[in-house]
Amino acid sequence: MPPKRVGGRSKGFISSTYESLTSPENASVVRSVALFGAAVAFLASPWGAEQLLPP
Repeated sequence: MPPKRVGGRSKGFISSTYESLTSPENASVVRSVALFGAAVAFLASPWGAEQLLPP
C-alpha cells in the first residue's frame, strides 16, 4: 500500500523539475550540461568551425 500524503496536494511536473534543476546539490550537473550544450552549439556553427581550421 502506498504511503499517505501528509502535505495535501502534490507539486506539478514543471514545479518539481524547476526545483530539482535549481537545487544546490544539482548545480554542478546543470552547469556541466549547459556548458556542453554551449560548446556543441559553438562548434556546430560556421564561426566555430572556422576557428578550428589552420590559418
